Amino acid sequence: MSEGKPTPNLLGSSTSPYLRQHADNPVAWQEWGDDALAEAARRDVPILLSVGYAACHWCHVMAHESFEDDVIAAQMNSDFVCIKVDREERPDIDAIYMNATVAMTGQGGWPMTCFLTPSGEPFYCGTYFPSTARGGMPSFPQIMSAVSEAWVQRRDEIAEMGRKVRDHLHANSAALPVADLDVDDRLVDHVVATTLDDEDRAAGGFGGAPKFPPSALLEGLLRASERDGDRAAVDAVGRTCAAMARGGIYDQLAGGFARYSVDNDWVVPHFEKMLYDNAQLIRVYAHLARRTGDVLARRVTEETIEFLRRDLAVGGGFASSLDADADGVEGSTYVWSPQQLADVLGADDGLWAAEVFGVTETGTFEHGTSTLRLPDDVDDLDRLASVRARLLAARAQRPQPARDDKVVTAWNAMAVTALAEAGATFGRADWIDLGAWCARALLDTHLVDGTLRRSSLDGHVGAPVAALDDHAALVTALLTLHQVTGQTTWRDEGLAVLDAAIELFADVAEPGAWYDAAGHDLVARPRDPVDGATPAGASLIAEALLAASALAKFGPASRYAELLDQTLARSTVLLAKVPRSAGHWLATAVARLHGPLQIAVAQSDDSSGDLAAAARIAAPGGAIVVAGKRDSIPLLDGRGPVNGADAAYVCRGTVCDLPVTDRDALAAKL
Repeated sequence: MSEGKPTPNLLGSSTSPYLRQHADNPVAWQEWGDDALAEAARRDVPILLSVGYAACHWCHVMAHESFEDDVIAAQMNSDFVCIKVDREERPDIDAIYMNATVAMTGQGGWPMTCFLTPSGEPFYCGTYFPSTARGGMPSFPQIMSAVSEAWVQRRDEIAEMGRKVRDHLHANSAALPVADLDVDDRLVDHVVATTLDDEDRAAGGFGGAPKFPPSALLEGLLRASERDGDRAAVDAVGRTCAAMARGGIYDQLAGGFARYSVDNDWVVPHFEKMLYDNAQLIRVYAHLARRTGDVLARRVTEETIEFLRRDLAVGGGFASSLDADADGVEGSTYVWSPQQLADVLGADDGLWAAEVFGVTETGTFEHGTSTLRLPDDVDDLDRLASVRARLLAARAQRPQPARDDKVVTAWNAMAVTALAEAGATFGRADWIDLGAWCARALLDTHLVDGTLRRSSLDGHVGAPVAALDDHAALVTALLTLHQVTGQTTWRDEGLAVLDAAIELFADVAEPGAWYDAAGHDLVARPRDPVDGATPAGASLIAEALLAASALAKFGPASRYAELLDQTLARSTVLLAKVPRSAGHWLATAVARLHGPLQIAVAQSDDSSGDLAAAARIAAPGGAIVVAGKRDSIPLLDGRGPVNGADAAYVCRGTVCDLPVTDRDALAAKL
């Protein structure tokens, strides 16, 4: 069956830490590319595709059990061309074969294990396979033997299966239709009401366990509440944010959120910490604190930003994630027993801390240990601060989770937007500076000869071209920086990235529809408009188009506005039928219904900046707020101070009010 020897393991020079973790495997791993597919055709063997990511617990388990085993690796090398993919670096490949896995098995997840023809058509897919048969699951060697036998003896059946799955993938990537629905107040009311019906009012969140932070949905609900002043939506956001912030999913010592909670009450998380979760949640908590004055939301904003600065900042931006495991044990860095608290804090403070943080003798996690929660308000804040500091110092002496230092464009861009918005809201220039540093690092490293790349490692940019979400999130980040700093270079660079995204990803045959990947060299071109753990590329590009339609010069702005409305027209079916999976669509749709709202503050030579600061605090989410001198930017063309005082010009879409010069009058208009 096999002609020639397999290519040796080629992952040592990868820009993905996840792939580098497998560089010492006896498996002859290769990265996805033409050479690997050509080798499979030359040797006349199937491709064994393994997809995972660095913070994935069961990815590590399968690696230790199978990929580090010489006998299993020999079978892999003999009978297959083995390709390892980091789903975070190649979301296009992950999306295609995850769709195939779900179609074949009814469920998906990572590690994902797929067997493909040399042309990339999947014919058998699964997730984790144990090294020995157990619990009714066949072993990985048994699976490989069955696939090899079918490849030799039933090739026609495999070819037919590959064709059927390919056709399914093409059908699954069709554009959303333009539904007979308008993006209007009635649709937003439907989305809010339907979502609130699913709220877990006792424990917070929507639906049952496992519970993921519904970041995009929370932002959408906040914006919806600002549209009509309805308290129901903002109260639901407050309940969910408080439940997460007080639960074990939030790191009560160092800040930052874990990926999800395995239980209904946010007590026990899956302990990996992802940049994309924390970037989105900074935006939500800062927005909630600005809107309601919530002290807990303000504290979580500050602590999570400090987590980014302290634990995720690397040379070229922010690292992708912290692992769930430390020395192969999940959660061991973070959990405590009453005795461990006493050993660090002494008997009195140890007992007090156990009561405050919900640490019991039976434990809430494994082996009598508990996650730390903060279910009640604490009166003695000085004692709490002292206890937290001592526990954090002691925790630093434990084995620490590995960090994936890969810098992903989209996730870093989300962090930039959150930092800039939070910094402008709370007068924290250092947060804005941190966002600007990250944005400049992305542009300097990831923009190569006019082409945006997906990721980098240690300052070395990877080969994969950036996806739609990378381009779109970066545009919003750059246009946000332009708004809060007044520097036009951010706007100009953002609009250039937007124009490139339109050229690369817009479906010219279906105006308002978007592809997620730039290339056409895969078995299907992925397109998924549903918001998930991160917003869909299509909903992100809608947000970018909305900002650009207000900030660009007249001609391009009209083009962006038209494309925005075409894009939103395709979102109505999602908003109507799956509103919990359309949170970012909701956020952008509400901002569009506001006009979008534009506030341009014309500043005098001796401006204090107070009116601009008031505008940023009072403006609803998604509003465009700029400040500067007369004629310095399009929104200030022909607009200047009034009687020597700063003046705010408020417009909704193409309708503008008379300028106002004091904070109270501005607040009344908003």
